Amino acid sequence: MAQAAARRNGGKQSRIQTENRALIMQAALDVFSTDGYRGATVDRIAERAGMSKTNLLYYYPSKEEIYRSAIEQTVEDWLDPFAAIDPDGDPIEELRRYITIKLEMSDRYPEASRLFANEIQRGAPLVGEFLQTRLKSLVDEKAAVIRSWIDEGKLAPVDPYHLVFTIWATTQHYADFEVQVQAILGGQAKKPGFNEQVAHAVLSILLNGIRPR
Repeated sequence: MAQAAARRNGGKQSRIQTENRALIMQAALDVFSTDGYRGATVDRIAERAGMSKTNLLYYYPSKEEIYRSAIEQTVEDWLDPFAAIDPDGDPIEELRRYITIKLEMSDRYPEASRLFANEIQRGAPLVGEFLQTRLKSLVDEKAAVIRSWIDEGKLAPVDPYHLVFTIWATTQHYADFEVQVQAILGGQAKKPGFNEQVAHAVLSILLNGIRPR
């Protein structure tokens, strides 16, 4: 996530600046994913980050800017492995790698996934333009790659966009609906090896559905 922050804030930063921005972003993810945009405050984010409000505002001048940065950082981090899908690679292996990474990110950063879901449910008032430009452009590009694989007979004939949506929905489900998953599966969801079981099941369902017939 630090790499995305450095890209977004344009250039070199000192080690302390990089560390402080990372602290602020993690605190923001924690607070926004729990309290929502309206319930979150700069004071609470600063407290969670372990710094003064004045120091925090040096890096991000408003709550809206903190929130926008947290959302955009989340999306950029998710886009990196999506952008890395290689048109010349084996389709099943490329999608297996991407799905696996998305599941790992959902497990490691559930608050980021929940934050993004909350923003979308609000109608994406702060990042709508970002979604319609940067995100849409990349999805269009990768949908064309998937369509070319289908045309070559390397994948089953499925709609590329709906395949992407299905991957996103499935891989983020275990973070966004963690409480529901735990309520249904009980202690099983907390046992060692559960994440590996999830990955095996999700990969089997998704990849078997797109293998050429």
